[in-house]
Amino acid sequence: MKKRNFIQFLIAVWVNSYLGFLLKGGIYTGRLKNICFPGLNCYSCPAALMACPLGILQHVMATLRTLPEVAVRGGLYLLGSLLFYGLLLGRFVCGWICPFGFIQEMFYRLPLPKISLPRRARVLKWGLFFILVLGLPFLHKGATGYGEVWFCRIFCPAGTLEAGVPSLLLVPQLRALIGFIFYWKVLVLTLIVVGSVLHLRFFCKIFCPLGLIYGIFNKLSLFRLRWEEDSCIFCGICENVCPMELKIPGEINSGECIRCLNCLSSCPTHSISLKASFRLETGLDLMPLSVAEKRHASRRKDS
Repeated sequence: MKKRNFIQFLIAVWVNSYLGFLLKGGIYTGRLKNICFPGLNCYSCPAALMACPLGILQHVMATLRTLPEVAVRGGLYLLGSLLFYGLLLGRFVCGWICPFGFIQEMFYRLPLPKISLPRRARVLKWGLFFILVLGLPFLHKGATGYGEVWFCRIFCPAGTLEAGVPSLLLVPQLRALIGFIFYWKVLVLTLIVVGSVLHLRFFCKIFCPLGLIYGIFNKLSLFRLRWEEDSCIFCGICENVCPMELKIPGEINSGECIRCLNCLSSCPTHSISLKASFRLETGLDLMPLSVAEKRHASRRKDS
């Protein structure tokens, strides 16, 4: 969807629009840096204007044992931010706002062979969330006595792409400090870039803890999708254009839906619409139905 990609591009440019680093060096530390940006965008990127929610969450866990009052204040601020973004938008953030989601979609456009991946691989993001985002920052103390931001330190590809590599290019003195961790993160970034070229939204589907958090709100958020069975012709176009490979309507408001609205804009009978309501659509949100499977079942029955 060209309109969506253009909006993604504008947001990515705006949230990384601080150019002072070219004159002063360092990163932006103004008032906007105290605001939690909804998408995955590294705090340490020289051009970044806002903070990353995953980074804040890890810092909360890392200081919870040693500075509990500071951690609680930071945690309450983060909780309020995630509740606001989650209840208002859900994974709209992933489909329209997140810069790293936009980057993946651009990589996928490269004219190279594409692959499919098993659905069960998506459980890996749960492991990353509980181990690297919550568990290790809380349990493992570093040399300073505080926990460390393990997801940022050893895995986050956005951090490597937006902060690690640019910082080395801008500050040559840092190159003497390069060690195993940096080379490991470059390897992780390379694998995720290759995966994004071969499989649409590779990182989002399999690894992203932030998408996992927003997915919890998808059935509760203000803006949700609705499917009308009476007008549906079960053509399956909606499932064919879904970047997350979901069953529609059974997973139309599931935690995996990034609200890209490809299904809505592609439906020939306008059977899918976007509604603003906090009411759970029990008859729709809980039904395990796929239009493609129903179409195939009808064909088998007719034959």
